[in-house]
Amino acid sequence: MRKPFVAGNWKMNLAGTEAEALARSVVAGVKGVEGVEIGICPTFVALERVAAVVSGTNVGLGGQNMHWEADGAFTGEISASMLLTSGCRYVILGHSERRTFFGETDETVNKRLKAAQVADLTPIVCVGETLQERESDVTEKVVKTQVVGAFKGVSEADASSAVVAYEPVWAIGTGLTATPGQAEAVHAFIRQTLTDLYTPAAADAVRIQYGGSVKPENAVELFGQSNIDGGLIGGAALKADSFAAIIKAAV
Repeated sequence: MRKPFVAGNWKMNLAGTEAEALARSVVAGVKGVEGVEIGICPTFVALERVAAVVSGTNVGLGGQNMHWEADGAFTGEISASMLLTSGCRYVILGHSERRTFFGETDETVNKRLKAAQVADLTPIVCVGETLQERESDVTEKVVKTQVVGAFKGVSEADASSAVVAYEPVWAIGTGLTATPGQAEAVHAFIRQTLTDLYTPAAADAVRIQYGGSVKPENAVELFGQSNIDGGLIGGAALKADSFAAIIKAAV
């Protein structure tokens, strides 16, 4: 049985005391919740303050991106060791906003994935199609290209410990959500793609989150699908009560 994993992506929101306050509310809201792995991914500048809040609780910490090099002349970037020093266990890679606005490619996601695993960070690898791609009926082609590109040269053991997040780009922050059936179909396709790359056992071990306007109202039905193993939550993660309700829906 795969343990569900729900992670909150705070994106470019909250720092300082506001970040601490939200983290405290999340910790309080999920105290004693078992059977689901929980993570929150604040902005880089809030990592250490949030780390102090979640230390010793059932909430883990993650970064929103990282560079594949250990150090060097990469202005504005952050390394795996910096994330670890800040208390991180997870890192989001290849989010559609990174792909759309900052030139992220399957090749760079692959480099980041390998570097994260060398550092013993759990990568959350994002894949997903745009509305135009879905309407053109190339969802599977797009998603397969992203999955194959991300895991190129990655060992079976490392692949098994990674997390994939399917986030249809057209459903991120739009209020639109893939139906449970639509989401499950793509999740099953991702698992089959991983089976083709590795083995059925390895593919079965990978947790595949769903992201795209997940709310307490739709979380139970989404998480009830056989290949959906939790969620990567955006807007709803900025409200502690909504995030806690989504987490409890994954139990």
